Amino acid sequence: MGVRVGQQAPDFEAMAFVSGGFKKVKLSDYKDKWVVLCFYPADFTFV
Repeated sequence: MGVRVGQQAPDFEAMAFVSGGFKKVKLSDYKDKWVVLCFYPADFTFV
């Protein structure tokens, strides 16, 4: 799967820290809103 700048991101589901707790969120929950997606591997790992 390849995603390019300017293309629509595929819908996905992930755990997120929201309002003091973790909850499952989907990208489609934020349809028609501005969203910034950041990904960096190895977060919270002890390398």
